[in-house]
Amino acid sequence: MEKKTILITGGCRSGKSRYALDYANRYFSRKLFLATCEVLDDEMARRVENHRKMRGPEWETAEEPVGIVERIRQYGEKIDVILLDCVTLWLSNLLMKGESDSKVMDEVDRFAEVLGQNRTSFIIVSNEVGMGIVPADPLSRRFRDLAGTANQRIAHGADTVIFMVSGMPLFLKGKA
Repeated sequence: MEKKTILITGGCRSGKSRYALDYANRYFSRKLFLATCEVLDDEMARRVENHRKMRGPEWETAEEPVGIVERIRQYGEKIDVILLDCVTLWLSNLLMKGESDSKVMDEVDRFAEVLGQNRTSFIIVSNEVGMGIVPADPLSRRFRDLAGTANQRIAHGADTVIFMVSGMPLFLKGKA
């Protein structure tokens, strides 16, 4: 399969991760799951373990909450596809480190740049967080705004953009 960048977005529990895994399993053999989640409590540990079981042993896994560009460069051409799950957790991790909005967007731009420089295919999972009520506090509004802008920048460079609703993919750009 030729190099492809796919952005899969949607709401919580819309089927994004499952669709991304199914797609990668169908079309790629050497696969890396790049996880941005930090395990901070028992409930999250159970979620991570369930995700590992869903992937199976044929997946290599790298856990990287912040330095995803460096991780991508580390794996480079040794892998057919990198599945990044997820952009919004990555952005949250950057914000919790105290990064400024401009620094966060610089990291998004670095990420978008490395996607175009690499011959590896990418499947990128991100939440669509701007479809609900306006958050009540400044940090949540800041996060929502950064996530929306990041999704737009990534979608612009992607070959395919899929919006998941109730487990069903809606193709916004490109094709499967």
